[in-house]
Amino acid sequence: MLNLQPISINERVKAIDLMRGFALFGILIVNMLAFHSPFSYIDPYKWFTGNVNESLYSVIDIFVQASFYPLFALLFGYGLAMQFMRAELKSQAFAPLAIKRLVVLLLFGMVHAFLIWYGDILITYALMGLLLIGMIRLPSSWLIGFGLAIYAIPHLLMLVIMFIAVAADPNIYVGYMEIESSIQSYQSGSFAEIFSQRLSDWYASNNIFGLILQAFTILPFLMIGAAAAKWRLIERTAEKRKLWLCLATVPLLIGLALKSTPFLFDTNYAFVYVQDIFGGPLVAIGYAAIIALLAQKSTLQKMLSPIAKVGRMSLTTYITQSVLATLIFYSYGLGLYGQVDLLTGTLIAIGIFIFQLIFAELWFEKFSRGPLEVLWRKWTYGNNFEKTNNSKR
Repeated sequence: MLNLQPISINERVKAIDLMRGFALFGILIVNMLAFHSPFSYIDPYKWFTGNVNESLYSVIDIFVQASFYPLFALLFGYGLAMQFMRAELKSQAFAPLAIKRLVVLLLFGMVHAFLIWYGDILITYALMGLLLIGMIRLPSSWLIGFGLAIYAIPHLLMLVIMFIAVAADPNIYVGYMEIESSIQSYQSGSFAEIFSQRLSDWYASNNIFGLILQAFTILPFLMIGAAAAKWRLIERTAEKRKLWLCLATVPLLIGLALKSTPFLFDTNYAFVYVQDIFGGPLVAIGYAAIIALLAQKSTLQKMLSPIAKVGRMSLTTYITQSVLATLIFYSYGLGLYGQVDLLTGTLIAIGIFIFQLIFAELWFEKFSRGPLEVLWRKWTYGNNFEKTNNSKR
């Protein structure tokens, strides 16, 4: 009989919640570029003008861009594998519940992508999670080996093609018509016009080529995260301290060097690809290691608890960020799309995250889960979720 229950609070790994919280902040900083400007269609190295904005974009590009979604994807795979091992320990079926859970996440993603913001990642996580379920029983070494191969081979081939293409035309594509359409629709268009633009922007990144590229990118992160969970690497941080210290330095330094290549050599799309695809994940590993080590200190753990609470309600946090940002920038809100510079947009992102930290503190005084997490788990676990929640009151 299937009677799996959601993970209880005392089973949570605080370092994982911290990592999720930091990842959500980094993701918001990067997503804000697309919330207030037609980021998908611009050359960012020329769009953000002025010394302050140019310097700020350099910082975001090197330290934030493409370094936090890999961390979140690794944690997504880690969490899925934890649920699998928990089911195995209790001799319970894993796949039916996991599939149901991911289908519910897919529905959240569809609502988010088509009715709130086109830059949704939940659909991709849900679809890649379904693929991971079919591989979850593989040994950790196989998951990592296959994951690295799936990631490295197609991306290295793409990189070679890009450097060949750069020799013919080094300019980053700028979609002038798309930029004009985005500004007109999001800044002053009706809800129907915004929906049409949102659909167009979503498809621009999620056409057949885009979906294949996402599979070669996100699925390997989930696989590597699942392998790490099977080794219980985060739970064994103190035991594996030397490994974590190594991960906190070597990948981070190599990753930051790769992420600096557009500024060291040329801001063409081949070096941007090096930066995002190869530098970003290495920096993500470095950040994960630093957070895991910091979480070993009880004083720091207490200081950073608001961020951990935001991480515990990651679905609520992620979707709320989109709701607040679109209300600020789209025409059915304040209509500020295309009217703020990078500095202002970044400060707004920081303000939104501070609001979420305060909200999480207040929410967790009365409840043990975020509002959307409650809905997600209720739809997944049914009566078992109710019994688990009631037993904690």
